[in-house]
Order: sequence, then structure tokens, then C-alpha cells
Amino acid sequence: MGNTGFLMFRLKNAGYCCTQIMLKLALDEEEKENKDLLRAANGLCMGIGSSQKICGVLTGGIMVLGLYAGKGADREFPNPIYSQMVDEYTDWFEALYESTECRDIIGVCTVTDYLTNQEYLMKCGDIMVQSFKKIVEILESHDFTFGDRE
Repeated sequence: MGNTGFLMFRLKNAGYCCTQIMLKLALDEEEKENKDLLRAANGLCMGIGSSQKICGVLTGGIMVLGLYAGKGADREFPNPIYSQMVDEYTDWFEALYESTECRDIIGVCTVTDYLTNQEYLMKCGDIMVQSFKKIVEILESHDFTFGDRE
């Protein structure tokens, strides 16, 4: 976890969005790849379909929790604690950032700003680092071992 910020910066420079970065960090911790999952997460970039609405860090974090506790097969059910973990993360996120929407959190209203505004990139980086740490904390507090799932 010590070099999380550097890894996020490297992934951002490789063209991944916030949602994808949250997932990629979790997959990398397990030494796994899932290109289909990362492609599907692309639709959540820049606030769901570039709408600047629900923050990709929030949705990406929820997806990481789902990797550990969500439903993944026909005869499988989500872990009973999954909804509680999602609520815990969402409540923490909204309390800290005073919103769940990109435009409110970072104050950017156009995609052009996303491509040129360094302050935006730094703000998102800080949000991702703090949020990723919170995701790991939530998982571990509910007896999941981060980086080790079936």
C-alpha cells in the first residue's frame, strides 16, 4: 500500500480512468488480470458515461467490494455483509467529500477541463488514495483478506 499513489499515477498516465484504477489496483494485488471487467468499467469513467455525475472512485470502490462479497455465479448469493460494506463506504465517501458527484467534488464541469487541468488530476489522485485505503480497511474489518480471494 505504500506506493499506491505512484501506482495510481502510473495507471492514470497509461490512460485508465478512476473507476478502472480502483479495480486494477485490486486485481494487481492478486496478480490477476481481467480485461473484460476493466473494459466494462470504462462506462463509469468521469462520472458515469462522462456525465460528471456519480464519481468513478465511488463506483470503482463499490466494484472492488463486489469482487470480494458480491454475487458471481448462478447458484451463489452475495455475502450477507456486502450491502453493509457498500453503505459503510458510500456513507464515508459522502461525509468526507460532501457529495457523490464528480462535478461537486472536483468542481470541473467539462471533459476539456479533465484533459488539461492539473489541479483536477491531483484532487482525484488524493481522493483515490484515501478511498482505496478505506476499501481495504472495510474489507479487513469484515474479515476479508485484501489480495486473497477465490
